[in-house]
Amino acid sequence: MSPGVRVGLSGWAYREWRGGFYPPGLPQRRELAHVAAHLGAVEVNASFYRLQRPSTYLSWAEQVPPGFPVAVKGSRYITHLRRLRGVEQALATFLASGPLALGPHLGPLLWQLPPTLAWEEGRGREQVDAFLDLLPATTAAAAAMAAGHDPRIADRAWTTTDADRPLRHAVEVRHDSFADPAFTAALAERGIALVLADTAGRWPALREATASFAYLRLHGETALYTSGYSPAALQRWADLVRAEADAGREVLVFFDNDVGGHAPRDAVALSRLLGLEPPGPAAPFVDAGPG
Repeated sequence: MSPGVRVGLSGWAYREWRGGFYPPGLPQRRELAHVAAHLGAVEVNASFYRLQRPSTYLSWAEQVPPGFPVAVKGSRYITHLRRLRGVEQALATFLASGPLALGPHLGPLLWQLPPTLAWEEGRGREQVDAFLDLLPATTAAAAAMAAGHDPRIADRAWTTTDADRPLRHAVEVRHDSFADPAFTAALAERGIALVLADTAGRWPALREATASFAYLRLHGETALYTSGYSPAALQRWADLVRAEADAGREVLVFFDNDVGGHAPRDAVALSRLLGLEPPGPAAPFVDAGPG
């Protein structure tokens, strides 16, 4: 399997994983390092709910090995509250809150759109297009944009980059109207990935190659966030991942079915199906029961 295939978790600070995926007695400050010893990537979810601090991102970077990508979920203030409108300073503030402090560990920035936001003729398309145009394509461009942050974070803003690197973006949609070749083309023109999201049938699962990498988010096979994946389902996802990798794309897979400890269990199982043996010893699990 290509070294460009990485399987990981959407978030890692879940109390109910302690004593299961996380061995009894493991300090909470070591949980990210434990994830990095067993899986290939992680996605920061906390950044969706509130701005983090540069010191936090620096700490995360210190806990993962070289080459370990940390994807960062964009602020819901931008996507859900402002609904992509008039977000120039909000985007600058998000970028200044610390993602660039991850340095070479910075993975794609994930932008999850709300279910009520549609891709429609006129204003709907215009606001999505305008937002996509705002997204910086390099870390140097992101640092320059970050300089326009809200003054209220001036004492903790991070507006530099250690090197100029490509900055990748992925968009997860939750409205059927985005199943439109025009939207796919808008992403492809900018090299932005369309997230393939498995949401137990609740929202569309769109698979289109719009970037040099594929971004998958698995939220649960039969129930959103709360169900695990059967062996047969994991095999189907393994086959899809192989197909994406065979097409020459880097593949990032994140499990977001965190309730009941399903996410780490499924992530390790998929990694093994793909021949991606964890670098550390096998993680212990506590059976969470059916679901």
